[in-house]
Amino acid sequence: MNQYEIPGATVFTGNVRVLHNGTKINCNKAYYFTEENYVKAFGNVQINQGDTITMNSRYAEYDGKDEFAFATGDVNLHSPESTLTTDTIFFDKKKQIAYYNSYGTIVNKENTLKSKSGRYFLNSKKYQFTSAVTVTNPKSTIKTNHLDYYENSGHAYVFGPSTITSNDNVIYTENGFYDTKNDVGKLQKNSKITYNNKIIEGDDLYYDQKRNFSKGINNVKITDTINNMVAKGHYAEMYRNTQTRKDSIILTKRAVVITKVENDSLYMHGKKILVTGPPEDRVIRAFNNVRFYKTDMSGKCDSIHSNNKTGITQLIGKPVLWNNDNQMTGDVMHLIGNNKTEKLDSLKVLNNAFIVQKDTLSENGYNQIKGQNLYGKFKDNKLSQVDVIKNAEVIYYMYNDNNELVGIDKKVCSKLNFEFEDDQIISQTAFNQVEANTYPESEFPENARKLRGFVWRGDERIHSKEDIFPEDENILHEKILIESKKKALEEDIPMEVLKETLEYDKKNPKPKKKE
Repeated sequence: MNQYEIPGATVFTGNVRVLHNGTKINCNKAYYFTEENYVKAFGNVQINQGDTITMNSRYAEYDGKDEFAFATGDVNLHSPESTLTTDTIFFDKKKQIAYYNSYGTIVNKENTLKSKSGRYFLNSKKYQFTSAVTVTNPKSTIKTNHLDYYENSGHAYVFGPSTITSNDNVIYTENGFYDTKNDVGKLQKNSKITYNNKIIEGDDLYYDQKRNFSKGINNVKITDTINNMVAKGHYAEMYRNTQTRKDSIILTKRAVVITKVENDSLYMHGKKILVTGPPEDRVIRAFNNVRFYKTDMSGKCDSIHSNNKTGITQLIGKPVLWNNDNQMTGDVMHLIGNNKTEKLDSLKVLNNAFIVQKDTLSENGYNQIKGQNLYGKFKDNKLSQVDVIKNAEVIYYMYNDNNELVGIDKKVCSKLNFEFEDDQIISQTAFNQVEANTYPESEFPENARKLRGFVWRGDERIHSKEDIFPEDENILHEKILIESKKKALEEDIPMEVLKETLEYDKKNPKPKKKE
């Protein structure tokens, strides 16, 4: 002990130990200022607060009045869960906060965190960073300017532009939560997850990497970059299988799948839509009140099954298809596309096939083709040829070059062939057991001008992509849009800490030490 080296201070050398209100200081040399209750410690300094933290440095100061410590020179702050290494640390014992502004690295079992500055809150076991922080582990990397990291649970809360990058995907969010131990995320603002061939966006996203599962709520959009497909809805689930590549998407709440076809887009809606399979064998299934629209075609049915590998789209349950001016119905309908040209190739209507076309020159006239089965060919997405097989019937309004009605043609035969041009029949050929008559309009009664089973569904026709949605789903859509706008105008603050973070130690107690 030396009382004369530093005026006003008592100098201690050797194995120095200082104890103050539960704080222990060990060092090689110490200056103790009695009046100020202040200690300056030199060489192999170690400051302990119970079992909570241990701070090692080359030099430190401790203010006993304010219970405030300052340490510099190869500083290491050890907690039960992690180690912080930096040049200088300040420790406020009363507030139980340690902080640094000189670049630091924090290492725990799962993660390494690097930042320009940071704070450590002992009571909540939380690190808080507000500038240039990076979190890395073998599975992912987080980059953000605002991060709250709970070292006991490994829970990370990001605020502001942030990315979470792993081998399988890149997550972007401006307000979110990520569990670094279990690879689970909850994202709340301007968020999207980018995979190698898909992007999912939405107001609220949930992510589970171990299950290869993502969920979106409100204003969800999934982009398939390989198949030129966009899926939208206010609720979506996506499962991925990185080995088989057999992914699946489930959409509800104003669900729509938009597929690019040549220079056009096909819009398909159903109460529930499933998209499954690998990219080269994608299957789309839609259920309950299915409606679809393309500029040259629209339709309705109970359900749809579409396979991009075979190019076959099945319309099941009271299907109706409008192609330009033609209305087609039947028990089951198949549309066959050409994958190379991305154009519609052919059509099959099985059982009770019916084509109806409103005659544009008469008031209540309809051109009609009926048979058991119908097979059609398309050219430039327009019906160019039709074969009607078995029990074929036709009613057709015939005009001369001056658009004067010549008569109404009625045929019954085993098979009919029609050729179309600009949606008009330019030729027709009847085969086997043909019964044909052309009647003057005055001799053909009104009640005989419609074939048995005739139903005109023109009032149901879908004229735009907006028409595919039923009224109840439009009401839901508008309600969600209002809620989203209201949420966007709310104060921009970090996500509220989740219950599983606050109760982590309670639900994950550490094993008691054996005596």
